[in-house]
Amino acid sequence: MADAIAVLNAGSSSIKYSLFLVRGKDLAPSLRGQVEGLYTRPRFVAKNAAGELLEETTWAEGVQLGHAGALDHLVPFVRAHLGRDTLAAIGHRVVHGGMEYTRPVRMDAAVLQSLEQFVPLAPLHQPHNLSPIRVLLERMPELPQVACFDTAFHRSNPEVAQMFALPARFHAQGVRRYGFHGLSYEYIASVLPQVDARAAQGRTVVMHLGNGASMCALREGASVASTMGFTAVDGLPMGTRCGAIDPGVILYLVGQRGMDVRAVEKLIYNESGLLGVSGLSSDMRALLASDDPGARTAIDLYLYRIRRELGSLAAALGGLDAIVFTAGIGEHAAFIRQRICEDAAWLGVQLDGVANAKDGPRISPAGGRVGAWVVPTNEELMIARHTHALLAA
Repeated sequence: MADAIAVLNAGSSSIKYSLFLVRGKDLAPSLRGQVEGLYTRPRFVAKNAAGELLEETTWAEGVQLGHAGALDHLVPFVRAHLGRDTLAAIGHRVVHGGMEYTRPVRMDAAVLQSLEQFVPLAPLHQPHNLSPIRVLLERMPELPQVACFDTAFHRSNPEVAQMFALPARFHAQGVRRYGFHGLSYEYIASVLPQVDARAAQGRTVVMHLGNGASMCALREGASVASTMGFTAVDGLPMGTRCGAIDPGVILYLVGQRGMDVRAVEKLIYNESGLLGVSGLSSDMRALLASDDPGARTAIDLYLYRIRRELGSLAAALGGLDAIVFTAGIGEHAAFIRQRICEDAAWLGVQLDGVANAKDGPRISPAGGRVGAWVVPTNEELMIARHTHALLAA
């Protein structure tokens, strides 16, 4: 018999899950999948560690499972899959931990209530991250739950890197640059010594390029600067999020165009980014395959902002030893990586086109001044590690 740790990453319309078996000091992947379409046409998928389909269930059109209904199906399935093994705990991705939660924490009703204060700072994620925690606390209070935070890894940023040029009282009250995608960056930092020892010990910029996108400057594996700030809408253009924007634009939209706060929120979170600029899609794959001028413009803006931010992060580091691509676009879009590396030639980045076409892992010539790598991220494993460590403490 062995213990197992489940990991949940809950979004607005889906719950992604993974299961890891505790084997001594190791965590062995056993199961992964998702329940999607929670409020339209739910679909449950389970695959084993080799990616083979174990089960697929689809509900009728219009069925609304919600997070609670999804858990009603998921938890019994996981326990049946375990057989004689025991579900020891569930780890959760929670986007925002503020300044109070700088490391993983065991969940209870008081912590849950405290984390709800950050919903306005991450409206696309935080309420949905917390929903299954709330359900499981009510239904299975004996099962340990651990929250792991996307903001925690960036607390190593120098204080000045976390500041806005606002009156000091706002900084003291928590209006600061938090940074996000920390679990992804933490995982990359944990495997960098095996990938490139020089990068692990030196100055590296990691690019988490997915539907949500950001970049992080690492010095000796610790975060020193990030493109995201007070919320996860800052920095790079994303699938539907605008990224960095002049605050005066928001004032103009409210004062001159008559938009209220909710309308502006919808605009910058749901209607902008690649979708807004292209007028076609938030999916980079669709834009790369399109001949529409709007698609080209969206891609060009995306790459331009990455070029600008890479220069900024290299300046924050005082130089550059390596760049790392990760997440969906970073791991699979060879054309995007090519353009970014070409734009970064002035920083000493060179591209091995053959290796890049094969998705790496090394996509720069051996012996080059700045290494370029493709490293798949694994936020689920990072959460499982934290959950296991907290239970063992």
